[in-house]
Amino acid sequence: MVRCLNKAVAIMAALAISFMPASATFAADNFAGISLTPVPSANPKAPGFAAANILSVELTGAIVAQGSFKLENPSDLTSYYGYDNDGPQLPAAGDLPAVGHKVEASKTEPDKNTYLVLDHQHGADPQYDYGTHFLFQGHELGAGGQGYITRINLDADGAHRVTLLAIKDVNGNSVPTIDGSTWYPFSHRLLFTSESGANASVVQATPDFPATVEDISGILGRGGYEGIQSDRFGRLIIVEDVGGKTGTVNTHARQPNSFIYRLLPTSPFDLKLGGKLQVLQVLSRAHAGPVVFGSDADADILSQDVKDLHTYGLQFQTNWMTIHDTAVQGNAPFSANAAAKLAGGTPFKRPENGQFRPGTNFSEFIFDTTGDTNALTEAGSAFGGFGALFRLQLFGDKGLLSLVYNGDVAHAGFDNCAFWDANRIVFVEDAGDTLHTQRNALDSAWLFDLNTDYSNPASQPVRILAEGRDASATLDSQFSGMPGFQNDGDNEITGWHLSDGDPTVNGLLGAKIPTPFRGGWRLFYTQQHGDNNTWEILRSPADSGGNSRD
Repeated sequence: MVRCLNKAVAIMAALAISFMPASATFAADNFAGISLTPVPSANPKAPGFAAANILSVELTGAIVAQGSFKLENPSDLTSYYGYDNDGPQLPAAGDLPAVGHKVEASKTEPDKNTYLVLDHQHGADPQYDYGTHFLFQGHELGAGGQGYITRINLDADGAHRVTLLAIKDVNGNSVPTIDGSTWYPFSHRLLFTSESGANASVVQATPDFPATVEDISGILGRGGYEGIQSDRFGRLIIVEDVGGKTGTVNTHARQPNSFIYRLLPTSPFDLKLGGKLQVLQVLSRAHAGPVVFGSDADADILSQDVKDLHTYGLQFQTNWMTIHDTAVQGNAPFSANAAAKLAGGTPFKRPENGQFRPGTNFSEFIFDTTGDTNALTEAGSAFGGFGALFRLQLFGDKGLLSLVYNGDVAHAGFDNCAFWDANRIVFVEDAGDTLHTQRNALDSAWLFDLNTDYSNPASQPVRILAEGRDASATLDSQFSGMPGFQNDGDNEITGWHLSDGDPTVNGLLGAKIPTPFRGGWRLFYTQQHGDNNTWEILRSPADSGGNSRD
């Protein structure tokens, strides 16, 4: 079971925030960090050719699990870490996709990683010692739209390496396809989010085998949720990724249609007791009232409000607006997106993930927007067509929003993220195969410095990973568009996650200044699609700092 944290201790930890460093800059001086050499360019997308991943020379990678790893406890749904049971792992020679005929199994996209150090965890083998280091993942795609939860046992041998934790919830319903995840130490639960349309769910799960999975969508609502993070008081910020309508004139751009949410739980020790769900409202600089959009997609795509939001140096006042209170409205599942629009929430262009900045007492939240993932977007950089990074400063129910970085065709489709230290944060791209082809460049991971003024065109983030494309994804790319073919033809960077695995409140992301490769801090990401490799990034042996890990 998780190392015990009783309620009294948790409450004290939740209230004792004054011990955090007074400023992020001061904290960074205590750990100078690792200087990373930029990777000069992205890998090109070459039809029929695979490409290796390229990391900064100070870094190296080791695979901790891959799609072909057999689960220690196979099920009728899935028998391998990255594949469902609806086809072979590799197409037979000469076999081509057709409607009703799958040449290969559905690849399940093991998504966001959550790393924990836990005692006394169990698996399918009651006689086996599974160790103490674990990586949890929900799976986003699969046959019939069903997801599931797996745990990579990092200390285990091959036969016990990956445990299938759950495919059903406590009511016998299928686990939804899962995108985001986080650890919620107050209730000792993993929280998983889903983007699966009108039936999207938020579920909580115990970390041990077999996992107990409960749908809590009556508390958090149904939305295209992805990123989810908790502060020291148990308040959750949830980031929604829902694509909007294309315009009639602006046919390659989409209307902003996604929101930033906050949950104020009745009790963090049991989220099933309910709470208040709120939506972020941004006040306009161009007119009185909030930034909201209506039925005219073309007007919204190129509105003054959108342009202002993507202008360096401007600040916007924000409010949190309550859209659902279980004490008043009960706990039946509801559409969070619809409620957010009714309450005057401010939509963004596909925000996906964010994290609290370490050293700020959870008063600063950095999040991204993915944008249109199309080089032809009429929105361009000026209107957020290529995505952006935002800084949200929190002052109770008020706040200030400002632009950190405005994307362009070479820096686009921002998705997963993790702080590297107090001032630097990594955002990875999920540009998609259309933009990969248009720019002839696969995805990259970018290191941003929050103390840098990116309004200066000479200031740009540092590329620390040029994602490659494995042979399986290269083959899938050639099948893409053929009738009946269901898998993606690129390698998406996902689950970029840096943590020391501390399962207490003090281990919340944002509570400590990260020290990569020291003090037990470990870095993971998944090269999704293709071979579905999950990597641990390590300090290169060639780097003079060595590679120590607790």
